[in-house]
Amino acid sequence: MGILLLLMALNFEIVFAIYCMATKQNHKKIKNWIRIAVFIVFVILTVSSVIVWSFRWVMLAILLFLLAVNGTVSLILKKTNIKQYKTSNIVWKSIMMILTFVFVLSPVIIFPQHQSPKVTGEYEVATATDTYIDKNRIEEFTDKGDNRIVNVEFWYPKNADGPYPLLVFSHGAYGIKTSNRSTYTELASHGYVVVSIDHPYHSFYTRSEDGTVAMINSDFRNEFENTNKGVYSNEERYNIIQKWMKLRTDDMNFVIDTILTKAKSDNDPIYQHINTEKIGVFGHSMGGAASVWLGRARDDVSAVVNIDAPFFSELVYNKADDNFVASSKAYTTPLFNIYSDDVWDQLDSTPIYVANKLNNKQFEGAYTTHFKGAKHLSLTDLSLFSPILANILQGGKADIDKYYCIETENELILKFFDFALKGIGHFTPKETY
Repeated sequence: MGILLLLMALNFEIVFAIYCMATKQNHKKIKNWIRIAVFIVFVILTVSSVIVWSFRWVMLAILLFLLAVNGTVSLILKKTNIKQYKTSNIVWKSIMMILTFVFVLSPVIIFPQHQSPKVTGEYEVATATDTYIDKNRIEEFTDKGDNRIVNVEFWYPKNADGPYPLLVFSHGAYGIKTSNRSTYTELASHGYVVVSIDHPYHSFYTRSEDGTVAMINSDFRNEFENTNKGVYSNEERYNIIQKWMKLRTDDMNFVIDTILTKAKSDNDPIYQHINTEKIGVFGHSMGGAASVWLGRARDDVSAVVNIDAPFFSELVYNKADDNFVASSKAYTTPLFNIYSDDVWDQLDSTPIYVANKLNNKQFEGAYTTHFKGAKHLSLTDLSLFSPILANILQGGKADIDKYYCIETENELILKFFDFALKGIGHFTPKETY
């Protein structure tokens, strides 16, 4: 819709400018009426929900309102033919207006209005946010000596009795806690309490309850990019991975432990609706790797979903060969792996995926699915929320239908957790979707 509106605005400005130059008149009265009409149409479309009001429409609304007010004042005061016609003025004003429309419509183009993936559960879903302060850790990304803070958001069944299994999500590098909002909503609608974590300074940004904002740390960003470029030796890369995973798993452990404590003493309905005996973890990319790690480290984690991530917890650095090998310890926690083409094509060729290989006997009980035609961010809501950003970040457009991909992924994750945590039905995913 954003591109269509921009094309309409550009065509109008260009055609009207040509008309003015052909007739050698300003035709300001006509333009004023058109601007008033356009604002009225915009209001009607918004009220009728053809345009779903959100942050993306704010700048356009302000511009159309100001143009309509200016046009109304000009018509009332009859200031339509005061200025003498000049071709240069017509051209210059048209160029400036075109640039203005490009600017105000950029949020609509970058973050297009889109349909939300389907929600199939019986429960209405509510959300809540909180900020947890870890008094046992000092924030390593600042020199203030403050305790580590972790921001979380809950999705849970509203006005329901419970108790429900707890599911903990960890986002990928540069991600945010709402990266898979449609997945959390679908799960909560079927009777789960989902909590998603913002990992401060690993996430693109995070906002605490007191309004404090923490942006992604530049050292971490450079470290991540250099790792992907092959700047580091295998040993250096292994040590960096261990550092990343410690931060992630410490955050996840802290959140789970905090929730378990609150479930015993906090009267908030969110915590009272949690079945502390049924815990699952899942995550995308680096968050998926941390989830697999927790599945081995914690006895109370009963199910894990890994979305497009290497098994960092199962990676062993062999210094003698300067190479990575897979751990020889069996992984016994129920595990479901979901892969895009970006990772699937690396399973047999990239050293850090050595433990992910399908013939790894330590994961004989794991379920594995490949979304053919999907790219790394196809498995998050970013491909819906901002296709342009997703395509830039993942290096191209995915071949798979984005709604089919995310809705099928959500369905499979729900069925896996239903089977592993609630004992509902059977779980037999196809190898390829």
